[in-house]
Amino acid sequence: MKIATAVKRPFWWDAVTASRTRASLDGDITVDVAIVGAGFTGLWTAYYLALNHPELDVAVIESTHVGHGASGRNGGWCHAEYPLGYGSLVKDFDSATALRHMRALADAVDEVGRVASAEGIDADYAKGGVLSMARIPFQVDAAKHEVSEAHDSGFTEDDIRFLDRDEATSMIGASGVLGGVWWAHGAAIQPAKLVHGLAAAAERRGATIYEGTRVQSIEPGRLVADEGTVTARTVVRATEGYTSQFDGEARTIVPLYSLMIATEPLPQDMWDQIGLETRPTFSDFRNLLIYGQRTADGRFAFGGRGAPYHFRSSIKDEFDTPDAVHTELIRVLTELFPALGDFEVTHRWGGPLGVPRDWKPSVTFDETTRLAYAGGYVGDGVATANLAGRTLADLVAGDDTDRTHLPWINHTWRKWEPEPFRWAGINFGLRLAKAADRSEERRQAPSVLAKIGNKLRGKP
Repeated sequence: MKIATAVKRPFWWDAVTASRTRASLDGDITVDVAIVGAGFTGLWTAYYLALNHPELDVAVIESTHVGHGASGRNGGWCHAEYPLGYGSLVKDFDSATALRHMRALADAVDEVGRVASAEGIDADYAKGGVLSMARIPFQVDAAKHEVSEAHDSGFTEDDIRFLDRDEATSMIGASGVLGGVWWAHGAAIQPAKLVHGLAAAAERRGATIYEGTRVQSIEPGRLVADEGTVTARTVVRATEGYTSQFDGEARTIVPLYSLMIATEPLPQDMWDQIGLETRPTFSDFRNLLIYGQRTADGRFAFGGRGAPYHFRSSIKDEFDTPDAVHTELIRVLTELFPALGDFEVTHRWGGPLGVPRDWKPSVTFDETTRLAYAGGYVGDGVATANLAGRTLADLVAGDDTDRTHLPWINHTWRKWEPEPFRWAGINFGLRLAKAADRSEERRQAPSVLAKIGNKLRGKP
């Protein structure tokens, strides 16, 4: 496999019109709710407001085009996951509260599929769960412990179960698999088809989307853009990984890059060997995250972390396709599936996702200023953004629901460190994860470096 001829563009965009198709703002307007960002968070908020409160005039303002950010180019994992894990919720609150939040996330996975079906959105939704492979003996023990803790907390075998070697390899024919964990609450999707379909659904319900309109400032009661001013009773910031580009927000959420590749479609006899028949998304227990899926048209879509954080939260197009990181992704994929060496990588791409200092997502609404925002998903944003959008819609409309009492409501993020400490610390953590993986592979034992990295992130 090689990257020389791969298209530097998200594979998902081949199925949609990934460019501006809607008018820009042209002058000043007044609406009830103004939302900045036409990704999943902004569009789910607009959709549920338009669906449940059609009397409200809702406008979504997007700087480029629908799905330009992480919502249109992610790994296609629609799964119930809290960035630092269930244990972090338990530590911050209690078991009952943590379980209630995780159940809400699990419901969001199903809600995405339900809305896609109801609105006629062909998003290649397949609820095959999430498979985490154990490939080093000590990881088998970690997998058993994860499942045991989940069961002790109120999850059942229908939610999560340990897989022995035979069960795991029957699900995925990867090299060196010794066991694993299967989590039921996950689906593979085609993210670009979902976000574009969601935009159309929100418009059918009455929301208006303006593309090619760059917002310069977000203030109580208004948005100021080059093309005009939007006056609104409620203003929602749904900018996630691009939040740092606004004045005063450079230390709120940093943009960390995650990169992906896609292979050419594989023949059926290859999939007969590899498995993934029900299209579970898959990863393993390494420290430097990888993630993959079998696409609806029979490709591998595979990604991972490894790209550096760029000084002063810089975001540039050239950061999307570094040869070294994409070459490493190919190495890891062919290590997992050696027979892929004869197949082509057709696409490679990447982009920023949003990470707060404590790695904890938040849905926030100030009743006085009527400013709202949601984000900090740390790459777990597809189902999470659905829950966040439904919750923001409830808060904005003044609806008292179970969602408006979840523990992430009005969570306050501490600020990231100023530069150059932010740059040094984040990239040190990246090097630490890489070194921990090398150590664990070589020694076949847990690395103290991994424990240090988890402690720095605040993971219990």
